[in-house]
Amino acid sequence: MSHSTVPRSGTEADTTARTAKASGGATGTRNAPHAARLSLRIRFRRDRVLLLMTLPAVVLVLLFNYVPILGNVVAFQDYDPYISDNGVVSILHSPWVGLANFRAIFADSAFWNAVQNTLVLFFLQLVLYFPVPILLALLINSVVRPRVRAVAQAVLYLPHFFSWVLVIAVFQQLFGGAGLLSQLLRQHGYDGLDIMTDPTTFKFLVTAQSVWKDAGWGIIVFLAALASVSPDLYEAAAMDGAGRWRRIWHVTLPALRPVIALLLVLRVGDALTVGFEQILLQRDAVGPGAAEVLDTFVWWNGVRNQDFGYAAAAGLIKGVVSLGLVLAANKVAHLMGEQGVYRK
Repeated sequence: MSHSTVPRSGTEADTTARTAKASGGATGTRNAPHAARLSLRIRFRRDRVLLLMTLPAVVLVLLFNYVPILGNVVAFQDYDPYISDNGVVSILHSPWVGLANFRAIFADSAFWNAVQNTLVLFFLQLVLYFPVPILLALLINSVVRPRVRAVAQAVLYLPHFFSWVLVIAVFQQLFGGAGLLSQLLRQHGYDGLDIMTDPTTFKFLVTAQSVWKDAGWGIIVFLAALASVSPDLYEAAAMDGAGRWRRIWHVTLPALRPVIALLLVLRVGDALTVGFEQILLQRDAVGPGAAEVLDTFVWWNGVRNQDFGYAAAAGLIKGVVSLGLVLAANKVAHLMGEQGVYRK
């Protein structure tokens, strides 16, 4: 028998296999760029069913969110929608005014009043409204009995399904001039109280309405984040002598920090949108001086006064500033070690 046909030992065979594997690994490494060029096609073939499933949603987003952005060109025109029944034709034949609408907006005291009211409402809601869902979620999560926890969560979440018309009607019955609070004060010899028409307390009233209506939605988000916290962490902290408050501070809040950072970034990006329908329904009761915000300013000038170019310019300013706020808040989240809306 020749030497080439003699069976090799197991050790020699293993050595040869390892050498071949190492050689193949090196070859694979050298061919990595080629594999990367083919990866897009391979992934497309692999995920084509999922891509087809998401295609209708992508088309809807493009049609109703991105295509209308092209209409912002009317901010640079003296737009007249009555030139033609076709909106595109009206845009093409409306006179071009350049930056005249923006110069008029920056010189308008009503615009700056709307900006001031919007920012004040945003800071109030950020300080008074944003922590409420976190505190309520921690409170509900500490309830031992599941039935009591479910009932509390359902009661707090129910107002989220109410329309703003119903919410304002409820507050009117409680805090209006003929409401329950005013009647109780009169029965005890005091003057009546009408909070619903008081411009000085309007911003706090709007914040209270937002807390009552939407706090339940935030509770669900934070409870879902709390459900992912391992019970072993609480047990380890308890064995180390940590009380309830220290466990909340060192275990619960760090677990909620990524969700808090994400929602805070989104809230900052939504700073200039403080509730169009809610404000509009109460605008006449307290006057535009206290209730005018950017959304109602755009609506009043665009829909009521038919000055579409002027209103579009105000809306475009709001959109650009909101985008800048999102990018800035997301950068701050990255500096704090959180992911934010998107990764670095």
